[in-house]
Amino acid sequence: MAIPESWNDALTMPLIAAPMFLASSPKLVVAACRNGVVGTFPALNQRTTEGYDEWLTEIEMALFEKRSWRDTRPPAPYGVNLIVHSSNQRLDADLEVTVSHRVPLVITSLGAASRLVDAVHSYGGLVFHDVANLRHARKAVDAGVDGIIAVCAGAGGHGGMLSPFALVPEIRAMFDGTIILSGAITRGADIVAARALGADLGYMGTRFLATSESDVPIEHKQMIVDAEAADIMYTDKFSVSHANYLRQSIVASGWDPERIPDLEAHEVGSGVRPWKNVWSAGQGVGSIDTVLSVDELCAQLLSEYRSVLTTVADLLPAR
Repeated sequence: MAIPESWNDALTMPLIAAPMFLASSPKLVVAACRNGVVGTFPALNQRTTEGYDEWLTEIEMALFEKRSWRDTRPPAPYGVNLIVHSSNQRLDADLEVTVSHRVPLVITSLGAASRLVDAVHSYGGLVFHDVANLRHARKAVDAGVDGIIAVCAGAGGHGGMLSPFALVPEIRAMFDGTIILSGAITRGADIVAARALGADLGYMGTRFLATSESDVPIEHKQMIVDAEAADIMYTDKFSVSHANYLRQSIVASGWDPERIPDLEAHEVGSGVRPWKNVWSAGQGVGSIDTVLSVDELCAQLLSEYRSVLTTVADLLPAR
């Protein structure tokens, strides 16, 4: 197992705040990094490449400004998510900006491209790629990525269907790089469990949706707080592939969740757009009971993480 060595002094716990469409912005990224958690955002959360460039500058200035003399720990690294699919006409321009800023971590989705990996490696950056099965993991390894994100059952947004107990060991058997586990990770205990399973880091999205720094509407945050696992619906009706959504948001948008008609991926109804009106969340919603600031959340997670590590150690039989 391998957490990048350069991250060891900066991380308070082995965790990445996942890049969330329409939700992750510089304020969430910076808050996570200052708490020793890798903060990330999708490049496409900015409408233009020029805006993306400005966000990177904003993050860098905030993370490397003069801190209190009491703060001896550097901020955690930050990262960006780039969509490698041919439909992303901004990829080349965004990659050029990414390289110019020497972004520490690039998370790729919908395609593992060796040319992108080579570009990021040219300045010493890392590339993690998200996969939902072993076939895609093999392609990522062939492309030369440094880490593989196992997007397992219960993950918010475009999640997979495999159990982490199945997928993570299969990836570990053929890959000695960094493995990151995604899927219903909302508590410190879940991060410990991910490590015990063979992953190096947890990948947490939905819990960061319900923070004050998240850019989603307050109604989305409250719906997460009120929901339980059974309220998450896995469907391909609102996107080109299956994803997990809050059932209540589907109802609020005017559809019967059991009788959703065939809809266009980018315009599903009058005034209703996927991701903006039909809201994503993972199956870990049942463990979320309040909206917190990122500072409060990270303090809670760290306390839980340390407590569970102690508990697990106590389970070992005395010799």
